[in-house]
Amino acid sequence: MSNVPAGLRYAKSHEWLKLESDGTATVGISDYAQNSLGDITYVQVPKVGAALKAGETFGVVESVKAASDVYAPVAGSVVAVNPALQGAPETVNHAPYEGGWMIKIKVANPAEAAALLDAAAYAKQIA
Repeated sequence: MSNVPAGLRYAKSHEWLKLESDGTATVGISDYAQNSLGDITYVQVPKVGAALKAGETFGVVESVKAASDVYAPVAGSVVAVNPALQGAPETVNHAPYEGGWMIKIKVANPAEAAALLDAAAYAKQIA
């Protein structure tokens, strides 16, 4: 059974988003996604300042099984990337919701986050 923390929003493409009160959001891939990929060997993320559209590819996660695109759950601009993933991409496997986050974005429209799946709906989708 995959770990699906409450309090996060989820895209059908298996990214999670944690919206902060200042209008920024932390984004990564779900426990289900990292488990499906297997041992992650490389994570590619955009540069700070990159503008993202909801649903567009913002990065790639490579594993021993496959390479998979990662999609922006909402539109916004990248304000931070996780530097730990360069030297330790496997962090996504061990802590997908904590140390394995990928990017932080300044959300263009917070209503987009509300349209994502809540934990119960996402858990139902991956069941």
